[in-house]
Amino acid sequence: MRLSAQGLFLLLAASGLGCAGLGLRASSPESKQPEVLARPDAPPDYDVLVAQQLAIEGRAEDAVAAYERAVAKDPDSAYLRRRLAAGLAQQGRLDESLEHAKRAVELDPEDEAARVFLAQLHRIRREPALAETLLVDPAGEPLNADAALLLYQIRLEAGRLEEALAVARWLVEQEPDELRGRIALASVYQEMDRPDDAERSLREALELDPGNLRIYGALARSLRERGESKREIALYAEILERYPNHHATLVALGEAQMALDDLQGAIATFQLVVDRYPEDVQSLKNLGYLRFEARQFREAEDLFRRAVESGPGEYEAAFFLGVVRRRMGEGDAALEAFEMIPPDHANFAEARTQIAAIYERRGRFDRALVEVERASKLDPSRDLDLYTANLRGKSGDFDGAVSHMERLLAEHPDDDELLFNLGVIYGEAKRTEEAIGFMQRALERNPENASALNYIGYTWAERGIRLDEAETMITRAIELRPDDGFIVDSLGWVFYMRARPLVQSGRSREARRYLERALAELERADELTGGDPVISEHLGDTYLLLDEKQRALEHFEEALSLEPREGEQPHLLQKFENLRQELH
Repeated sequence: MRLSAQGLFLLLAASGLGCAGLGLRASSPESKQPEVLARPDAPPDYDVLVAQQLAIEGRAEDAVAAYERAVAKDPDSAYLRRRLAAGLAQQGRLDESLEHAKRAVELDPEDEAARVFLAQLHRIRREPALAETLLVDPAGEPLNADAALLLYQIRLEAGRLEEALAVARWLVEQEPDELRGRIALASVYQEMDRPDDAERSLREALELDPGNLRIYGALARSLRERGESKREIALYAEILERYPNHHATLVALGEAQMALDDLQGAIATFQLVVDRYPEDVQSLKNLGYLRFEARQFREAEDLFRRAVESGPGEYEAAFFLGVVRRRMGEGDAALEAFEMIPPDHANFAEARTQIAAIYERRGRFDRALVEVERASKLDPSRDLDLYTANLRGKSGDFDGAVSHMERLLAEHPDDDELLFNLGVIYGEAKRTEEAIGFMQRALERNPENASALNYIGYTWAERGIRLDEAETMITRAIELRPDDGFIVDSLGWVFYMRARPLVQSGRSREARRYLERALAELERADELTGGDPVISEHLGDTYLLLDEKQRALEHFEEALSLEPREGEQPHLLQKFENLRQELH
């Protein structure tokens, strides 16, 4: 039985059926949904109307029941079988749906819609061969455009790319003014690693629908996958000309600028997003990361604070708020942010480690040790294990720290990293020669241990001895880790220590050459680390030796603002006070 829209209307009008006439009535004044009354003597057309009304009301189970009553009355109706199969599929009752869909095709083999629906069920059940036989005519051509699209998808999923391409081309020929064929072509070209053909197909689709954001998005993904960031950015500019301030496009543009390391461009884009869409918390955080990278710490702090205040659960923003505040030298405010993070959050262990580092800077080694052990229990790692041993040494438990490291060495006697860390513990205990001995043992195991090379070189530079060897070792360490700002600082300090005796002996011209090299390395170190109190003090010392006292004072003040390390910088405050009094 096939019912036309007109036939249904006439049936309804002739019978005078309203909602009650269809068998839908409230069972009681308190009922939330009307009761469905079946009419065994009514024709199946009636049950179809009931099912359609129930589907409109969102009562899918009752609609299926109505279709089942209709099928019971007319079991040889292909139309009714297909409608029941569709309703069952929506309910997730796929086995029952398949039974009725098969029967619909048996009853009317020429019903293309029934064949496509049955093929969809076979595809869902991962029976592609059965699906394909339903989608083609005796000549092997797709039944229609809907069948072609499904056939294309099946072949694409199976990796039969040439066959999928042939079907996509057929679809374009059949529907030259429709999008889906060209989008299918683009997808299969993308899978075939033919990006130029994919882009051409998408551009042709855009000619049919110039403002289609879905097509623009596919073009952008294609360019991103090919690593063509500049063209991707140009495409976003094209979209924004048509849709100014389009949120998703602005965000994608900012991300593309980040991928291209266009820091200022990304900042400008995400600032626009935040201004236009202040509720976009992720963009607030993205802009915070960018501002932090640009060393715009006060702006970054404000953005992360706003993200935290946007609602509960923004613990990632709280973590980075703590990081920014710590970088700004606001230790107490940083602690407040880190303490927001609950134990079940992914950043909890790192937050406790950050808290430990703040207490370590303040010389409160026992409290720092408590925090590291707390982090280690939740998320044990080798780094935390080594940090724990280091803090034990700093807190006065030298023997415990050494014993812990020696146990690890007994298990891994050739581990140069363990030897390095054991040397650091001896260095913290002012047993410098023994510390250097462990560093040399580490280098015997691994001549490319950049940390050990740097430790020895910097230690000699600090003492003003063996500067040629110190420079050689530190230069080698930089070759191994060229972007390590702390090693670059060591090289700058070697040049400073070369210059100091020259200044004292009146050889100012020779000294200046070394001091200029020192400044170049120290400023690069400052940039690489994002700021460090020891590096700032080294810059101040260098400017002071150049007799640029005001600039020296500025760097000493900056070092004091960055929570200086007391053990490494015992004279910083006195230098600052003396110079400030002299200049005033």
